[in-house]
Amino acid sequence: EDFNKRYQENRRLLQLRSPSKKALLEEIIKRELAVQEARKQGLDKDPDVIERVNTVLYYALLEKKLSKQVEEIFITDDDAKKFYAKNPEIRTSHIFVPLAPDAPAEDAKIAFNRLKKIYDDNVAPGKMSFAEAAQRFSEGPSAPMGGDIDYQSKDKLEPAYYEAALKLKPGKISGPIRTQFGYHIIRLTSVRAWEDADKGQVKRLVFEEKRNGLFSDYIGKLRSSSKVSVRADLLKE
Repeated sequence: EDFNKRYQENRRLLQLRSPSKKALLEEIIKRELAVQEARKQGLDKDPDVIERVNTVLYYALLEKKLSKQVEEIFITDDDAKKFYAKNPEIRTSHIFVPLAPDAPAEDAKIAFNRLKKIYDDNVAPGKMSFAEAAQRFSEGPSAPMGGDIDYQSKDKLEPAYYEAALKLKPGKISGPIRTQFGYHIIRLTSVRAWEDADKGQVKRLVFEEKRNGLFSDYIGKLRSSSKVSVRADLLKE
């Protein structure tokens, strides 16, 4: 019975490349032998394995409890247009100085001062164009293109970078901005109009936002009925 169930699932999912019954049986035997050996070796009690199992349980719970609600999410053109008005695709260029997220304060200060000097000496007074300054001073992969990273949607950019760029008017340049990757001077080139946007991509972002909202609401209810202790004093930025 178990074998037939597995075989039918494989036929449904794999269709044209579904394995033969003999091949599937061999795979089941291999898997069972490996699982039994893993238990003999105590891998089911290994902290790393337990963490991976817990991740599977987390997503399994969300799927079981919320899959029906997720399937009922429907995004209209109006939903997408309203979302895009606040979260448009933007084209930017940047001059970049890398810095590790956990870099010491002294290293962060050095990186900031280096970028500020580039800004004060070259960008702000208009000694050279932004593209020329990026080609000469930026330490990112987009430097040869004058710092240009083309049009990007909200989900493709680091949040601090996107928010800082969105506050600019086209053609304007920011001061040094810190992100998890380092420091940037950002130039907003343009904002893509809704008429030219990838509507399917925008709807996907709205769908993900609504789905994540369902997840957050569900976990919030679990948290409100549980006791959670947080040692905020141990969180060091």
